[in-house]
Amino acid sequence: MKNSENWDWSPGKKVVADFSSLASEFEAVEEPYVSPDGERIAAITKVEEETYTVCVNGTPWEKTFDKIWYLRFSPDNRAAALVSDTAEWSVAVDGEPWENWFEFVWNKQFSPDNGAITIAAQNGRSYFGVTNDTPWETGYPSMNNLTMSRDGSVTAAAILTEYVKEGDIFAFQKGCFTVAVNGVPWKNTFINAWEIDISPDNRLVAAEVRRTLYDYTIAINDEMWPNAFSGVWCPRFNPTDNSVSAPVKTAGGWTLAKDGELFWEGRYIQLWHHFYSSDGKKIAAIVAPEFGKWTIAENDRPWNITFNDTILDAVYGPDNQHIACTGKSDGKWYVAVDGKRWPDAYDRVWTPAISPNGEYVAAKVEINGKFAIAVNGKPIDIPFERAWNPTFSPDGEKLLLRGIEEGENKGKYCRHVLKTDQLPR
Repeated sequence: MKNSENWDWSPGKKVVADFSSLASEFEAVEEPYVSPDGERIAAITKVEEETYTVCVNGTPWEKTFDKIWYLRFSPDNRAAALVSDTAEWSVAVDGEPWENWFEFVWNKQFSPDNGAITIAAQNGRSYFGVTNDTPWETGYPSMNNLTMSRDGSVTAAAILTEYVKEGDIFAFQKGCFTVAVNGVPWKNTFINAWEIDISPDNRLVAAEVRRTLYDYTIAINDEMWPNAFSGVWCPRFNPTDNSVSAPVKTAGGWTLAKDGELFWEGRYIQLWHHFYSSDGKKIAAIVAPEFGKWTIAENDRPWNITFNDTILDAVYGPDNQHIACTGKSDGKWYVAVDGKRWPDAYDRVWTPAISPNGEYVAAKVEINGKFAIAVNGKPIDIPFERAWNPTFSPDGEKLLLRGIEEGENKGKYCRHVLKTDQLPR
């Protein structure tokens, strides 16, 4: 987590707020959210009919709104939500709304590096992106897959270039979709455009595009790969050299292409959600080597274990040597690390966290409606009514737990900092 070295990593437990007390103070209390550093817990609360606010650590915002939606904390620990006042929508950050208001807003995103906020917005029949209260200068008849760069300075989306009647199949076949970058459209148009990625240096934008009724490829800064395929998924930039890879469908099955050429030799029933190690030397993906069997392939080498329902939340560890994911088989969820599955099954699991040295893997898990944090397959003996994903300190020596507790502190939100030498191995 960026800037987490500035968090309070003092070992021990801190009771932050009595979340259960809000129920007696407000007509309704919605689902709580917790800041990345664990110092703040917030929830949308109903003050009276059609009047809402947000409570942070038990203290309500001074301003109230007609509606509040999609409350979340930014990477720099600010509480932000979509808010409505007199039938117009905007964003409120720590209680203060943006100056600009719109007919509707959605798809709120935070940039990982600095917490910049981007939303999709609508006024009339015009759709556009808005970043930190600054709208695009141009709006479009339709917009989807809004994407922002890591620092928030670049936004891109697939847009419809002109108003087209829904039944006008000839206009759609001619091609009326493209990509707009910071509101400026590419010159070429496509039958469709979908998921987008932005290079780490912000110079390049890549998107899935449909070239003809039957051909799909990747376009980068308005230039298409020379080769087309019968299907493609979301492109990804290598974090070190700006090369672009994407899952593509060939006659032999799905594989990975790089800069327009087939890159992996393996052919799979399906291949999706591919991701890089931070040094750019490794690529991993969720693959199906056989129908109904899912696993992880790293550099085109599949793990030996498979799951028969799905795999989600696959991540590299900070040292780029380990991969962890969640997998589901026969209706039960598991955590798998480097091709080995934890022995216990859970009702649900969430994205695992890998310690900087790769020695520990921690994950939030649910068992019979209760939540716990499991480390290396063993639950920590702190029961929670609700819990949030654990986070390792940058030096890997501590683990932050965040949750509303059971037992003696029932209903109270607490943050725990544990030394890793206390954790299960």
